[in-house]
This record gives sequence, structure tokens and C-alpha cells, in this order.
Amino acid sequence: MSGIKIHLESAELAVVERFATHLNIKPEDIAYAALNRLMNDCERPEVRDDIVQTREWRKDNLPLWADTARSVHAYEGKSDAHPEERLKF
Repeated sequence: MSGIKIHLESAELAVVERFATHLNIKPEDIAYAALNRLMNDCERPEVRDDIVQTREWRKDNLPLWADTARSVHAYEGKSDAHPEERLKF
């Protein structure tokens, strides 16, 4: 079986792991489900645009669902003393 590696920042991984724990599954199961949903809609132009745009903004930003995405330190490139857990499960 072939594989794809997904590299996540710690603030991104923390949310995925917390959600997986809540569902009693592995983080890989969430990644596969997300890819499955995306590929089922890949013919829609707005989905294609979102993929390209996400690739670009991810170079310098965390997604809104990441634990520290809205903090001051996130855009200054510093870690938070108390990371905010935005999505609680």
C-alpha cells in the first residue's frame, strides 16, 4: 500500500488528535475521511480553487481551526504560553 505524509504544525495536530480521541478513532482516520469528502467534490470549481488557495496561505498561516490560529503569537511566529483550544470535543 502506498502512503501520503501530511505534515502538521503542533497547533493543527493537537486539534486532530483531540477530535480523534473524542470519536475513539485514529488521527489517520480523520485525514482519510477528509480526503474522501474532498475527492467526492473535486469536480466543483470552488473546491479546486479552495485547494490552490489553501496551499498558498498555509505557507504563512495556521488554519482557523488550529488551537492558536487567532492568537497574537501565531502571527508573530512565537509559541503561546497558554495555547487556546478553540475546538473542544
